Amino acid sequence: MTFTMPTLTVVAFALSLLTAPLAAEAEQPRKVARIGFLSPGSPAAAPKLLEAFRQGLRELGWVEGQNIAIEWRFAEGKFERLPELAAELVALKVDLLVAAAPQPARAAKEATSAIPVVFIGVADPVRIGLISSLARPGGNVTGVTTLVPGEFIAKQVELLKETVPKASRLAVLMNPTNAVHVERMDELRGAAQKLGLALQWLEARAAGDFEGAFQAASGKRADMLVVLGDPLVGLHRKRVVELAAQHRLPAIYLFREDVLAGRVDVAVMERRVRAIGRDVDSCSACGVRPQEVESTGLRLWASASRRP
Repeated sequence: MTFTMPTLTVVAFALSLLTAPLAAEAEQPRKVARIGFLSPGSPAAAPKLLEAFRQGLRELGWVEGQNIAIEWRFAEGKFERLPELAAELVALKVDLLVAAAPQPARAAKEATSAIPVVFIGVADPVRIGLISSLARPGGNVTGVTTLVPGEFIAKQVELLKETVPKASRLAVLMNPTNAVHVERMDELRGAAQKLGLALQWLEARAAGDFEGAFQAASGKRADMLVVLGDPLVGLHRKRVVELAAQHRLPAIYLFREDVLAGRVDVAVMERRVRAIGRDVDSCSACGVRPQEVESTGLRLWASASRRP
């Protein structure tokens, strides 16, 4: 799994928000800053991700247990727990709240209007009401968006059709509880219609739904698959990729890491973290506030796998 930019860029946002006020108080005794990290997943699923977050902080002089404390909260795939976990972090009076997906971001925003919130991995933060605009987020929320242009979905479908020229049926793995997925349905319908493809929706609200979804795809003789990006897929990406291979479905994903499913390129990760660290450190005293930090778009990875 190549370490993707959404995860790494959160270091830049977290530090720009965290270090600016502390740098302004450099003459005073430095307090221990506290970051709350809210994730829908589990620490066991992504230990290297968490260590990269710590390493990014260490490279800028913020060492956990010395001048910074990180409060980790994981929903373990139980999304209904996110409001409770967000409330816990707010009660701890953290200085900054990092939300690692749309659902944690919404929970964090609803839990506080005072603590700065930085989201990562949110496809359309404006449309789902997290921020006012990408240029001027407003309020206490900013972050990293995976927003893609409308033609991106169509391009994914086109790439799959080129891979399987005789394909006549397209399956789409989506989470009906993800508002962005629901909004993408019209785009997918248009793309499928343009290429003469019948469309089949595969719904997965929980981890136990994946097997049935892929069986349904095989039962309807789907020729290829689009996997929409979602925290649930991120938590179980290896299983999703395995099922696609098992059912012989050429599949295209939003992120390159979904295809590689489980391997981290540590050298690439370290180079990116260091580069981000330099950028942040150079403006650490600029007095950044969440409403002034433009939400950042990132390059996306899309990879298709052919039938064996």
